Amino acid sequence: MKELDLQEIRRKLDEIDGELVRLFEERMELCGNVAEFKIRTGKPVYDGEREKQKLETVQNLAHGEFNRKAAAELFSQIMTISRRYQYRMLSEHGKKESMGFRQVEELETKGVRVVYQGVEGAYSHAASLEFFGENACTYHVPTWEEAMQEVEAGRAAYAVLPIENSSAGAVSDNYDLLVKYNNYIVGEIFLTVNHALLGLPGSKLEDIRTVYSHPQALMQSSVYLNSNKQWSQVSLANTAAAAKKILEDQDPTQAAVASETAGRLYGLEVLKAGINHNKHNTTRFIVLASEPLYRKGAGKVSICFELPHKSGSLYNMLGNFIFNNVNMVMIESRPILGRNWEYRFFVDIEGSLGDTPVQNALMGIEKEAVNMRILGNY
Repeated sequence: MKELDLQEIRRKLDEIDGELVRLFEERMELCGNVAEFKIRTGKPVYDGEREKQKLETVQNLAHGEFNRKAAAELFSQIMTISRRYQYRMLSEHGKKESMGFRQVEELETKGVRVVYQGVEGAYSHAASLEFFGENACTYHVPTWEEAMQEVEAGRAAYAVLPIENSSAGAVSDNYDLLVKYNNYIVGEIFLTVNHALLGLPGSKLEDIRTVYSHPQALMQSSVYLNSNKQWSQVSLANTAAAAKKILEDQDPTQAAVASETAGRLYGLEVLKAGINHNKHNTTRFIVLASEPLYRKGAGKVSICFELPHKSGSLYNMLGNFIFNNVNMVMIESRPILGRNWEYRFFVDIEGSLGDTPVQNALMGIEKEAVNMRILGNY
């Protein structure tokens, strides 16, 4: 192809692109008229059946399999942009939907009961004291699910649960519990994890044959633990339970991976300090309450949603954040029980439920997702 021919092609493309932009803006002006009609009549922005019919029509206008598929994809994006524009117009006209949350100046923390999973000395216990203070009225239950049940039933005002670790990743079971129970995230704590190898007073490293701890603690200390081939590693419910077992069994061949705080609590000796290989290892804990409320100045919103089982659904859903200039800081997926190869997505975004861009983004997702739930603003 001659250079002159290429330049001529590019000139024609520029002309077409200019015309496309002109027609796009004309289309968006008409979409504004549609939004004004919907504001007057109260009709919903999203009309799934209308969009389905429109996509079938534009596909039939195109020629060839590739162009038909591309036309459907192009117009799907154009209609998505149109919806977001209409949501913004509704918001500007005061047609905001209630997020169902109540703003408070501060959380009520004095004299309230706080529940955590495990036993005294567990990292969840430490996180509870970090958030509520050393004199907090805390108590423990055996499982994370029981902690959620305590809050939902009103026996505890708050529950403290781990949700992710900087080296081991998400605590998947707790993501599932966020969906199962009607509790709301109202706060978070970041706790630096420092694991120690704990044994009975007088025991020595060469005596150890079995090491107990929570699976994540064993994983986080795997470099050190795996260098001692003679040690068996056994998982328990949490790190403090492992420390408690060492005390109760009085077996000098057993050791626990737990915090030095747990060691002091149970009268154990530090056989080796700082055995976790990531010295910046941090666990994020969430604080849950039974009421949908958020503190003034809260800067993070957590949501979960399920998608229509079709191509491009996640892309279109996340576009609500992009169009409204909302920053997404985390996304996690979990399989949906009983529905093979379908997933529920958990997303954290920056902002407050009182912010118009956040409201617009969430409104768009709520209308387009199979279902969407706000897990908390904190």
